Amino acid sequence: MKRETLCLRAGWEPKNGEPRVLPIIQSTTFKYDNTEEMAMLFDLKKEGYFYTRLQNPTNDAVARKICALEGGIGAMLTSSGQAANFYAVFNICEAGAHIVASTEIYGGTYNLFGVTLKKLGIECTFVNPEASEEEIQKAFRPNTKVLFGETISNPGCNVLDIEKFARVAHKNGVPLIIDNTFATPINCRPFEWGADIVTHSTTKYMDGHATQVGGVVVDSGNFDWSAHADKYPGLCQPDDSYHGLTYTKDFGKMGYMTKLVAQLMRDLGSIPAPQNSFLLNIGLETLHLRVPQHCRNAQAVAEFLYNDDRVAWVNYCGLKDNKNYELGQKYLPNGSCGVLSFGLKGDRETAVKFMDSLKLVNIVTHVADARTCVLHPASHTHRQLSDEQLREAGIAPDLIRLSVGIEAVEDIIDDIQQALDKI
Repeated sequence: MKRETLCLRAGWEPKNGEPRVLPIIQSTTFKYDNTEEMAMLFDLKKEGYFYTRLQNPTNDAVARKICALEGGIGAMLTSSGQAANFYAVFNICEAGAHIVASTEIYGGTYNLFGVTLKKLGIECTFVNPEASEEEIQKAFRPNTKVLFGETISNPGCNVLDIEKFARVAHKNGVPLIIDNTFATPINCRPFEWGADIVTHSTTKYMDGHATQVGGVVVDSGNFDWSAHADKYPGLCQPDDSYHGLTYTKDFGKMGYMTKLVAQLMRDLGSIPAPQNSFLLNIGLETLHLRVPQHCRNAQAVAEFLYNDDRVAWVNYCGLKDNKNYELGQKYLPNGSCGVLSFGLKGDRETAVKFMDSLKLVNIVTHVADARTCVLHPASHTHRQLSDEQLREAGIAPDLIRLSVGIEAVEDIIDDIQQALDKI
């Protein structure tokens, strides 16, 4: 089925007499008639539900929908996008491991990899995504387990050369994990370009209405863990916590996903509430309609800003002279997303005055939902980074992140115009 149909139909197929709309199974536990049936569930010898921390019918139906949209073989919802990125990496890393990541990623993820994982004994080397394959290769070590990047960087709005990153990752026998939050599977499916695992903050476009916080990990099933068994013992050697089963041997291509649920979610428990998954599913049903409108509006706003003398620069890959234009045409031919970044002529106070003068456009920490919003990352989401780290992440001190919504574009531009008139 086409992606438009999958948005509505995938994941939940009601049987005769069942609810047409995905129901909220708001139950922690599930009843069985005998001990043996439940024992088989705990031994992973039978599929079914017994405790919502591990699996829940509402959560799983939404995960299946996102999996179908991305073209994967399995998916798991998490309580946030940050949890999704942590789970995706920690599932194949342990103390003594090393990861390589693009510098141009969300500030929270940058801090997760550079600071928090370091406390767990996992080191990270950050690389400029525009560097050559030879330069990126220099960051790899014998203990490197994964390469990570974002399709469209947040908040810099630069487009990643996914194929280049995939070549480097696979040359070193490691998977490529791509955060596809901004592009969504409507505009880009990283598996088609060589990525192995995809993550999302479902809080953003997938929900689309700022009603729930969530994340998802999707596995393509393409990476051959067994071919690099010495590098991934957690997947390729017996798990003592599950009676010595071996994930790749017992579950084949679903080994990565099975470990993610049965071991990490069992022990760490970052699950979404079924109510949140229900809200996410409602958002997914219009994803194919909203994303093109976001892109149309963002293109018009980007062109308006580009032609205004008070604007110093605009970064949006839909602009033909943008440095990301060719990559955008390759990976995102139908449009990128509704988020763009720009800077005003002046200083940091100029940006603050502009933002404080906006009326329709709201200053919020959120991004990528139906309503237009704005943020100054250096003052808000990325304020924990030093100026040097900001520049490494592709974030200039004057960078303003504008998330263009799906209101009438004339109203959005009028509000920007009146705010510019006041600086």
